[in-house]
Amino acid sequence: MAAETFGGNTVIIDLGLARGEPDEYARPTRPTTPDWFAPVLLAVVVLLSSAASAAPPPPALTAVLTLPFGPADPYTLTDGGDLLAQTYGTLSSYDLADGRLNWQAGSASPTYRLRTGGDLVLMRPWSGNRSEPGTTAVSLATGAAQWRRAGNVVTIPGSSALLAVSGVRSSGSGRRVQGSVDAVGPDSGTTRWQVPVPSTAVLMGVPGPDDSGPRMLLMHDNRTAAVHDLDTGRLLTSAELPPADYGPDNPSVAGGLLMLRHPTPTGRVVTAFDPVTLQQRWSRPAGYAFGVSACGPLICLTGPDGVRAVEPDGGLQRWFQAGWRSIEQKGSAVVAYGTPAGETDPVGMIDPATGRVLVDLHGWRLVSGAGGGDHLLVTRLVDSGSRTMVAVAAPGGARPELLADLPASTGDCQAAPSRLVCRESTGELVVWAYRREE
Repeated sequence: MAAETFGGNTVIIDLGLARGEPDEYARPTRPTTPDWFAPVLLAVVVLLSSAASAAPPPPALTAVLTLPFGPADPYTLTDGGDLLAQTYGTLSSYDLADGRLNWQAGSASPTYRLRTGGDLVLMRPWSGNRSEPGTTAVSLATGAAQWRRAGNVVTIPGSSALLAVSGVRSSGSGRRVQGSVDAVGPDSGTTRWQVPVPSTAVLMGVPGPDDSGPRMLLMHDNRTAAVHDLDTGRLLTSAELPPADYGPDNPSVAGGLLMLRHPTPTGRVVTAFDPVTLQQRWSRPAGYAFGVSACGPLICLTGPDGVRAVEPDGGLQRWFQAGWRSIEQKGSAVVAYGTPAGETDPVGMIDPATGRVLVDLHGWRLVSGAGGGDHLLVTRLVDSGSRTMVAVAAPGGARPELLADLPASTGDCQAAPSRLVCRESTGELVVWAYRREE
């Protein structure tokens, strides 16, 4: 059982499931048949005999593209359905649909991560002497070099704006910046507007009114929250927020609100603020919660005592799960984590409105990436870790739908709609097409 390449041609091999199902995926038992069953079965066999020569269904996994790939080479999947991979300094773009080469950018400085934004590939080269490497931009459509400038160019989810910032090394958070925030023109790389940061601040995106798109929030270290327009940099509103441990995940955005965990004379609380006006909406005791995250239409408070979901309108508790430890929103799916075996082990896909488990994910690991929107790809080790199975988790099935075995020593996988991309220890990057049962 393998997928191999001979003379540049990929041989497609059905990786089968008969030998890869976990023990708990019990096979159905044979029922007792009545006396009339045999002649009826014979008639059915005769009726269907004309279909005996029909072609077998395609395999669940099909190798679309195989690339030589080093252990430190970076790759990423774009929202437009392309694979970006940098091998030995050469940046290449491939169409995930058929493996076709879109373009190659020639020789470029090796980078430790590939990011996209504003129809550009944003690359930060390795910097062995710890100097500021700057950011190099190439066209996502053609691979042509566009510009290079100092600083780290970052994006805000839901916006095409490019922001050049200087991070604070000692903070350990990529969101804490200093100096200034510069809006970068995607065509030229020049500064369109600038917002000074007198000391340091946490940079994040917050929702705008209605469907106007996100805005930029700077949470300054003097406790002043400032909301800026992303098109012009103009200050829209500001307010002083309570003293808090402003870090990588505090404040956060959930349920369309700006959520802040902070101490008070009577104990720790979670307070919700309107992201447009920065006016307080409500406040409730935080208990043992150390995190606040989006939970579908609700807000989930997570901590060592469990996960509780509260309503964004007034903070009233909707449900509570004592055994869970965290929640993650992946597209339209919500996944709960926390089992006796480990706090980061998946519990299952859940209904965020009720906290009910829709798909049991015990023993599985989620594949990173966007996946298919309504479903997720998951993997698990079997046979003492000698084999890795891949499956689809989707609402409507109590357990993941098994697809196939992955080749031995496969890892570092990412998912895209109908595609799975994995790095193999043999020094290859493989793009698989996966097919779900009808």
